Amino acid sequence: MGNRAHITIDVQNDFCPEGRLAVTAGDEVVPVINQRVKNPAYKRKYNSRDWHPPGSEHFKKWPTHCVEKTLGAAFHPDLDLTDAVIITKGQDPALDGYSAFEGTTSWGAMLEDDLRAHGITDIDIEGLATEYCVKKSAIDGAKRGFNVTVYLDGCRAVNIKPGDEEAAIVEMRAAGVNVVAA
Repeated sequence: MGNRAHITIDVQNDFCPEGRLAVTAGDEVVPVINQRVKNPAYKRKYNSRDWHPPGSEHFKKWPTHCVEKTLGAAFHPDLDLTDAVIITKGQDPALDGYSAFEGTTSWGAMLEDDLRAHGITDIDIEGLATEYCVKKSAIDGAKRGFNVTVYLDGCRAVNIKPGDEEAAIVEMRAAGVNVVAA
């Protein structure tokens, strides 16, 4: 099994129902994730968050969302953050910041560096949204040589176009990511 970590991707208020960029049923991932992170096999747990500065170039593509220090950028209130390392991404106003691998810990370490410092070889990923930040984080992890598994029961998709989620699953599998239903 190797040394395993769990990464929860962007389960924030703005991506949940009533949020500025709500993912349909985005809040339904919370109990699934909370149950999975209890697994004692996880040597390390991470929670990534979008944390955009006001006026980010990212907002030319998307409605304003997850602006740093706002309620919308806060994690869903029921999400279990026990022992979680927070990974902040999306701070560069010129970049989208989809991948958790573009983010840093509160002490400034890049996610990849922190994973390697703790001997992590296997990563389980779930969160929001399947075809954007989950996909990008999973593919980036696989490109960096980690064994990556995405649990779809702990993910939800935006599906701006029908089939976006299915296309993301195909792309992740082609990149060597293990994608499982549950």
